[in-house]
Amino acid sequence: MGMVMVKCPQTGHAISTGIKTDRESFRRSTVFFSRTPCPFCRADHAWFAGDAWVDEPSIRVRRRRSAGLPA
Repeated sequence: MGMVMVKCPQTGHAISTGIKTDRESFRRSTVFFSRTPCPFCRADHAWFAGDAWVDEPSIRVRRRRSAGLPA
């Protein structure tokens, strides 16, 4: 499981939407629109599912290890 993330258009920071899912389930979900408050610029950002990604730490660690990098 991971957290659905979007990019703040003002700062470029990745921000959490508060939605937990896995990549495959998110990929299969219907296209939807949502808003997320941003802790960096203090604005509410509107986004579509196509603008978002799922950050799964366990996958990130596996990729780093397979590349020979420390977790």
